[in-house]
Amino acid sequence: MNDDKIKETEADVIDAALDDAGLEDAGLQDGSGGDLDRLAELERELEEVRQHVLYAQAETQNVRRRLETEKQNAQAYAATAFARDILSVKDNLERALSTIGDELRADERFKGLVTGIEATGREIDSVFGRHGIVRVESVGQALDPNKHQAMLEVPSDQAPGTIIQELQPGYMIKDRLLRPALVGVAKKG
Repeated sequence: MNDDKIKETEADVIDAALDDAGLEDAGLQDGSGGDLDRLAELERELEEVRQHVLYAQAETQNVRRRLETEKQNAQAYAATAFARDILSVKDNLERALSTIGDELRADERFKGLVTGIEATGREIDSVFGRHGIVRVESVGQALDPNKHQAMLEVPSDQAPGTIIQELQPGYMIKDRLLRPALVGVAKKG
């Protein structure tokens, strides 16, 4: 609500209050104390109405900000469920690529197939990058329960709590965890 509308509302409230009190816009009928008391009461009522208008404006502004934030979050994270589902496709593609031996890669009959699988993997990485999906760094990092899920402890000469093995990569979408990395953690031993 802008200032002109507030002034119009205030003027309407004052006119209505004066009409209710039986007073004219020009002033008081007689100079009696009763009319002054009534005028003071009307001024208090006007101040209350002003406060209610200010509270309503503040509430409207808060709702507008909250809705804008929710809209931005909805846009930023709309693809979260879909991206989570596509992670298993990416995992399977990486497994397929890791099983292809050197002799199969060198074989002319399978060269096109291998090249196609590798190109598909690069395209998935490119799409993930465009949508803010990044792999969580794990090996060599300290265990972060907000990004990693420890699956096993392995005796190691590294500092306890250091990730020494990644069983499954984790991913973030913008600043939210999409999937935690499943990791093996060093323990004293």
